[in-house]
Amino acid sequence: MLYRTMPRVAERLSILGFGCMRLPTLNGEIDEPTASRMMNFAVENGVNYIDTARPYHGGKSEPFVGRALKGLRDKVQLATKLPSWLIKTRGDLDFHLNEQLTQLQTDHIDFYLLHALSAGRWENLLKLDIIGFMEKARAAGKIRYICFSFHDSLDTFKKIVDSYRWDMCQIQLNFLDDNYQAGVLGLKYARGKDIGVVIMEPLKGGNISISIPPDLHSAAKEAGYGKPTLADLGLRWVWNHSEVGLLLSGMSAPEQMTQNIESAAKGFPGTLTPKELDLVKTAKDLFVSRMRVPCTSCGYCIPCPKGVDIPQCFMNLNNAAISGNWEAQKAHYNYILADNRDGNKASVCVECGACETKCPQHIPIREKLKEVAAAFEMS
Repeated sequence: MLYRTMPRVAERLSILGFGCMRLPTLNGEIDEPTASRMMNFAVENGVNYIDTARPYHGGKSEPFVGRALKGLRDKVQLATKLPSWLIKTRGDLDFHLNEQLTQLQTDHIDFYLLHALSAGRWENLLKLDIIGFMEKARAAGKIRYICFSFHDSLDTFKKIVDSYRWDMCQIQLNFLDDNYQAGVLGLKYARGKDIGVVIMEPLKGGNISISIPPDLHSAAKEAGYGKPTLADLGLRWVWNHSEVGLLLSGMSAPEQMTQNIESAAKGFPGTLTPKELDLVKTAKDLFVSRMRVPCTSCGYCIPCPKGVDIPQCFMNLNNAAISGNWEAQKAHYNYILADNRDGNKASVCVECGACETKCPQHIPIREKLKEVAAAFEMS
């Protein structure tokens, strides 16, 4: 495992962090035996940064992490997040932090992030003296580093960066989203202010890790890239930026963890070859031209009141559009979202719009679900 440092963080952090938003599941619940084995395997192989949050897995990620880290807590840096959209009063701040400490079975959180900041959420938190609260919590030993995660425009990002002496920020970045939200410019801006940067969605919710489309086979061969997917290249593209402290991977299967740890051994900055960078550009042009929905499968839009599995719907649509194999994705869609599962398909949507208020990518979900239904549910 390789490690990097951040300007205001004392610890050397593994360049691969274990993101606990997409843990393995069984019958809709966290598959704790498998997920616990993955946690132990990660730590044994040098991963020392574990990331979770209140909404992950319907509120069950933090309690799982607390159980899984028994005997491992002193070997890792633990990160979780204050749910900024739920904060209405100053009392809410204490309530969430104290409950998180209890659920995580720890007396302190190493990296405490204001979760998914946008302009509106930031203004609301400022009215409640959020900085005073965070500094008080640090003085009490409940948290160690004051941080934020972000989903909004570059201008808003800069304003938040400039507002405080943050220890770390977390942004979305991958080779498809290099100019989206904070993007590469935001990465460089934050590090120019001596703020460490953690990257989320390095593979855009798995979109980059699908099998290499036939259109890219010759470009991959020319670059000497022999992997069956672009996941390794996508991760190394992020690590290629020296400003990156670490990236989070939401690994949901043991084999993904093994593959990502192997990739991390090559995650030195500035080491992608010119041909590999050409392959990245070619892949980006192809993916962007074909991708129907900028969905990262973060799951903030669910549960849907009618049970629509929105991330799965969009994953099938994107995979079909990128690969060109519509019949295979139609079969997969109808198998995964079978009618006997009481309505997870796109056509069940009643256009209530609840999902759109929660989406950090600001996707017009109702309209896109109509595209899914037209592609996969009509003969």
